[in-house]
Amino acid sequence: MREIVLDTETTGFEPEQGDRIVEIGAVELYNHMPTGETYHQYINPKRGMPQEAFAVHGLGDEFLADKPVFERIGQAFLDFIGNSKLIIHNAAFDMKFLNAELGWMGLPKLPMDQAVDTLEIARRKFPGSPASLDALCRRFNIDNSSRTLHGALLDSEILAEVYLELIGGKQPDFGLATASGKPTATTEIDSSWRPGARPTALSPRLSEKETAAHLTFVNAMGDGAIWKKFS
Repeated sequence: MREIVLDTETTGFEPEQGDRIVEIGAVELYNHMPTGETYHQYINPKRGMPQEAFAVHGLGDEFLADKPVFERIGQAFLDFIGNSKLIIHNAAFDMKFLNAELGWMGLPKLPMDQAVDTLEIARRKFPGSPASLDALCRRFNIDNSSRTLHGALLDSEILAEVYLELIGGKQPDFGLATASGKPTATTEIDSSWRPGARPTALSPRLSEKETAAHLTFVNAMGDGAIWKKFS
C-alpha cells in the first residue's frame, strides 16, 4: 500500500483571491513504512510575498525568483503522487490550492476522497484536545525542535511520524521492507500447521534424587494423580 504524506506552503489563504503555492514537500510510505523517497519543490508564485506569509515560512521574493513556476512542475508532481492516498494535515486547505493550480494548467484535479485528513483523525481520536501538528508532536513525544519555521518537506516528515502514531503506532501491520524500502512478499500463515515431535528427545535435566522424590510424591496421591495419566 503506497501513501504520500504531503504538505504545501502558500502566499495566503485563498487561491481565488490570487494566492499561490510556493512549496510542496512529500514523503513516500509503503505499508506504513518510509521508503526514503521524497518530492520537494520550491515554486515561483509570480506575485509578491505578503509579510504575514513570509513570517510563517520565510520564503521571500528574492529566494523564489529563480524557482520554476507551477506550470513547469505540475505534471511531474502528478506523476510522483499517482493515485496513492494523500496524507495531509487539514487536507481541505492543501487540496484547494493543489486543485486550483492544476485547474489553471488544465490538468486533472485531485478527488477529495484521495486525501486522508490527519487533523480529522486527531479530532476524532482526541476530542476537545489541541490537534495542531505541534500539539500532536508533544502528545506523541516526536522531536520537532528543528521546526522553527514552517517548511513543506520537514512538515511532511514530521507528519509521517504523527500519522503512524495516529493509526496505532509505528509499523502497525509489521510490514517488512527491503533495503530500498519497497515491501517484500509476506509468507501466508498455514492455520493447519502443528509442530512435530523432536527427532531426538532432550536429555533429562532432573537428577536421580529429584526424579525419585517426584515419584514418591506422585504415588502418595494415589490413582488420581494427573501425572499417571500421561506416563
